[in-house]
Amino acid sequence: MAKLAFLGLGVMGFPMAGHLMAKGHQVTVYNRSPAKAAAWVAKHGGTSAATPAEAAQGADFVMACVGNDDDLRAVCLGPDGAFSGMAKGAVFVDHTTVSALVTRELHAIAAGHGLGFVDAPVSGGQAGAENGALSIMCGGTEADYAAAEPVMAAYARICRRLGDSGAGQLAKMMNQICIAGLMQGLAEALAFGQKAGLDGEKVVEVIAQGAAGSWQMVNRHKTMLADTFDFGFAVDWMRKDLGICLDTADQIGARLPVTALVDQFYKDVQLMGGGRNDTSSLIRRLK
Repeated sequence: MAKLAFLGLGVMGFPMAGHLMAKGHQVTVYNRSPAKAAAWVAKHGGTSAATPAEAAQGADFVMACVGNDDDLRAVCLGPDGAFSGMAKGAVFVDHTTVSALVTRELHAIAAGHGLGFVDAPVSGGQAGAENGALSIMCGGTEADYAAAEPVMAAYARICRRLGDSGAGQLAKMMNQICIAGLMQGLAEALAFGQKAGLDGEKVVEVIAQGAAGSWQMVNRHKTMLADTFDFGFAVDWMRKDLGICLDTADQIGARLPVTALVDQFYKDVQLMGGGRNDTSSLIRRLK
């Protein structure tokens, strides 16, 4: 078993760190609001630390799941950052969804300190984190990935290295691009069915078994029809992710016309007061 640090105890990080503890690892946690770290220790055991650097001291692996590029830099860099507390040979595993640019920046800084760095964004939402069934997309050296993969297995349904540093983040962008289009299509279909006087649940029972079927359809249609949107990844975070996708598309010369449109639809939901609604709330615009 390894000595680990986990930085960031939000809706994803809290259960992910719990799975590591349940597997017998020695886990020290850090969270920007200490109360959350205290709650995690009360539930799972382990210890908490006042800074990322303190949490990282002596750790074989430091895992992070924070908010955005700036948050990630903050927990990595500076005198209180994790890099200053990590020993040479330790590996930093970043589960945050961030830009490939910051990933490559931090990978280079880590290498200069003799540290490994794996970008490992996740998909599967809060339920996937709680059930230990996340899909993990990884970038980094083969050696760093091989070292970290057995640790990530604590909360993974599938975990794969997809290339060098940044490849995991680029793959997560593809994931979010797919979800944006799927959610808009599902929202339009369900709203159409309601206007047409059909029983949406009965229709989905049939079409989910055919070519139109998707995880989103199976898991979100009932709550969408019931106008309840408190079941996972928030619109505010989705817009952050889609902004990364669109910026990266500009950088590499890719075209994302549907993604750009759906991003504006999510902006409409925010303006309706739905920033903390889950991503299926696109249907609110259509009713």
